[in-house]
Amino acid sequence: MSDSGDDLVEGDLVEVTVGPPAHGGHCVARIGGPRGQVVFVRHALPGERVTVAVTERHRAYLRGDAIAIHEAAADRVSPPCPYAHPGGCGGCDLQHVADGAQLAWKAAVVREQLARPGGMTPEEIDDLGVRVQRLPAAGLLGWRSRIRYAVDAAGRPGLLQHRSHQVVPIQRCRIAHPALQELDVTRRRWPGVDAIEVVASSGGDVSVVTGGGDVCSGPAEVVELAAGRRWRVPVGDFWQVHPAAADTLVGAVLDLLEPAPGELAWDLYGGSGLFAAALVGRTGARVTVVESAPGGVAAARANLADLPGVEVVSARVEVALSRRRIIGPVDVVVLDPPRTGAGARVVAGIVAAGPRAIAYVACDPAAMARDVAAFRSAGWRLAALRAFDCFPMTQHVECVALLLPSG
Repeated sequence: MSDSGDDLVEGDLVEVTVGPPAHGGHCVARIGGPRGQVVFVRHALPGERVTVAVTERHRAYLRGDAIAIHEAAADRVSPPCPYAHPGGCGGCDLQHVADGAQLAWKAAVVREQLARPGGMTPEEIDDLGVRVQRLPAAGLLGWRSRIRYAVDAAGRPGLLQHRSHQVVPIQRCRIAHPALQELDVTRRRWPGVDAIEVVASSGGDVSVVTGGGDVCSGPAEVVELAAGRRWRVPVGDFWQVHPAAADTLVGAVLDLLEPAPGELAWDLYGGSGLFAAALVGRTGARVTVVESAPGGVAAARANLADLPGVEVVSARVEVALSRRRIIGPVDVVVLDPPRTGAGARVVAGIVAAGPRAIAYVACDPAAMARDVAAFRSAGWRLAALRAFDCFPMTQHVECVALLLPSG
């Protein structure tokens, strides 16, 4: 066991006192004092004294797993899943963390990201009152309605280890929707298949599709219920994995934007058109959806065909803005980028259009914070933020931010 991180390599052990949570599902610790080697520790809690097994060495930091807990935090619990341990499934980061402490963990990460890449002061962040809300009627288990299983060389389905392509065969995923846990997918062999996707829709459909797109059972297009409408969505296309997430996020967007009758709107990275339908229901005016995925474009056009004034543009958002595939005037914008964020080009294009307000829907707090910094540099401010635990037991958190012109 080492007292210094300078000579540690993969597989070495070191004892540390664990520091605060950080983005990515781990906590930060230092070896040998406040200025010592940084190690990002999974399966730990702030304040714990643990033995860490080093899993990766990088020039500026180490990664590792807490394999022995010498002084446990009060918020530590026994993981309900037998696969949630060092070397096991990498899908759930926080199964060892008590319910309320998971929410506090995620709120701390959001605040830390707004401070670092976001460039906001502690006072500005405090004014937002950042807290993470549990979704309505939701528990920690049995919520995930879409799962993609990897298949190993022996044909056994499972989930991947953390930061690895190694498949961990499993019998049952505890966070999976009950309808998915009842399937025999994980209890049989799948020779010649590299992946299997299973879906339990809010409309009652259950489908099993292989990585090659072959439908093994159920419909190829499922029905989802959200925002007072029925949505038909291809099994492989994006939809929120928590059954309550779609309605929760739509409600937050409408509450923050307060779209008024007659206002013109953009729904950027619009997917199947969820936010566009909600916007046109409030404004009764033109809403432009921009989506680049062919499946999303087709789903949006089909699902929004009955709504007059909705236009679906098939293009990457940055291209649509820079090449004037969409033009102003526009009053309100919903910006729902992928995990990598919107980026400087998209931010500049939206700012140039001059909307009165933007609702930013973020699945990654670090990407959101970088984009918030870009908006702030362009003369905008983060006026409000709501955060939701759409992914219990994992490190992921969904945010809806309201951006307004400064002054």
